[in-house]
Amino acid sequence: MASESIVVDHVSKDFTMQYHRTLKQMAVATIRGLPLKEHFRAVNDVSFTVEQGESIGLMGLNGSGKSTLLKLINGVMRPDEGRILTRGRIAGLIATGAGFHPQLSGRDNLYLNGAILGMSEPEIKRKFDEIVDFADIGKFLDTPVSHYSSGMFARLGFAIAIHVDADIFLADEVLAVGDKPFKKKCMAKMQEIRQQGTTIFYVSHASSSVRAMCDRVLVLESGHLNFDGDVEQGIHYLQYDDDEETKEALADGELGADV
Repeated sequence: MASESIVVDHVSKDFTMQYHRTLKQMAVATIRGLPLKEHFRAVNDVSFTVEQGESIGLMGLNGSGKSTLLKLINGVMRPDEGRILTRGRIAGLIATGAGFHPQLSGRDNLYLNGAILGMSEPEIKRKFDEIVDFADIGKFLDTPVSHYSSGMFARLGFAIAIHVDADIFLADEVLAVGDKPFKKKCMAKMQEIRQQGTTIFYVSHASSSVRAMCDRVLVLESGHLNFDGDVEQGIHYLQYDDDEETKEALADGELGADV
């Protein structure tokens, strides 16, 4: 009998959007009767359960609450209502370059980011060459990451995250940046950890990569979970199967995520 890996139970998360930053702007807005701030619910009463070893695709339009939900599962944020339970070690990449110090080299950030993700120093040393080889950033390993391109950030960040021994792997559009060969290498590595029984929670707009990677699709719309089920039905629900660019990417074998 499979064990529950992630339980999201009636979870909601609220944010406050400030319209004015200075006292002068606030005074003018007040005189004109304009609102100073607005409360909005990014995730609204969402519930679902993920079994250990399942590979879940989280889809939805921009602003639907996908990244917020992923951060709640990761523990970066706490829900305002409901509860989230997870089993085992969580790793992954929920923002390109998250946890990197801009003035440190790629080498130093590898150790720093590995520690943030829960790796011990002996574990990082043991996997160091494998991570560096996967990232394939060459001589830039000893260059401050502030000089890195977005693609190099993605390479190093993903290489570190994917080598953490975890029970749950979270990925938020991690393949949106980078060239086609690197995207394919990332997808192959994710398939490898999937086959090892790791639970994968994968946020993507690319139907091709969701088809290749996922057993099930969740669709968020304005913070609400409006679909939970079959991959093809979920893609059809979003009408992503009508996207010609996605069809072309699938036809030529590209499995990377779209921005």
